[in-house]
Amino acid sequence: MEEPLVPLVPMSHTAHIRSHRKPRRNAPSLAMRAGVAGGVLSTLAVAAAAGSASAAEPVTQTMELPTLTADLANQVAQSADATQQAAADYQLQAERDAAAAKAAKQAKADLADAKKKAEAKKKAEAARKAAAADAVSRSSARTTLSASASTSTNVAAPASGSVATVVAFLKAQVGDAYVMGGTGPNAWDCSGLVQAAFKQVGVDLPRVSQDQSVSGTPVSLSNVQVGDILYWGSAGSAYHVGVYIGNGQYLDAANPSKGVVIQDLSGYPATGAVRVL
Repeated sequence: MEEPLVPLVPMSHTAHIRSHRKPRRNAPSLAMRAGVAGGVLSTLAVAAAAGSASAAEPVTQTMELPTLTADLANQVAQSADATQQAAADYQLQAERDAAAAKAAKQAKADLADAKKKAEAKKKAEAARKAAAADAVSRSSARTTLSASASTSTNVAAPASGSVATVVAFLKAQVGDAYVMGGTGPNAWDCSGLVQAAFKQVGVDLPRVSQDQSVSGTPVSLSNVQVGDILYWGSAGSAYHVGVYIGNGQYLDAANPSKGVVIQDLSGYPATGAVRVL
């Protein structure tokens, strides 16, 4: 079977070369492009409107800014006032606390001062009572001595010659100085002189007047004899001693202004007496 023949069509010699002309755009493509362009323009218009609105908004905020600033300033002022008031309250409380502490300290000092005054008053009252009792004792002793002197102006000394030795030693010290704690040979206190006088005859007496007032045998002032030890104050707590030498007199180391002297017993009556010889 024979094959059919294909007719040959002659081609132009430029047919294989691309045309430099732009292809024509059909109507639908142009319409689409116009729609896109319109949409873009619409979008730009909306954006422009939104931009205008956004540009106008700061104007509104700027107008309200003074009001917000005034409120803030008011709040700051109120806060400052509150802080200042709190500081004032704190200072006032501190001043009140300081005043209370000062008042408490002063009250404590006043209480201590009142206690001291009460104690001093109590001691003064005790001293006054003691002085009154001593005055009564002296008055009684003066009465007793006066009665004794009316009976006999001279009291006989014991037979022992040791009393004369004691009296002689004491009279030899008349004119010596009085010195607290003195034990001779040229300065004495009351008990130091008495102790030294009795030591001359071998009698060892205690050093102080309190102990000397309870040494030996107690005797009444109405029966006192030469050589008896006289004391002033209570027995066991006497504050002064001397030795009776007869004729209503005694010898003692009296005080810094008198020294060792002979005195009348009626002028300064003793409280009691003891006998050691």
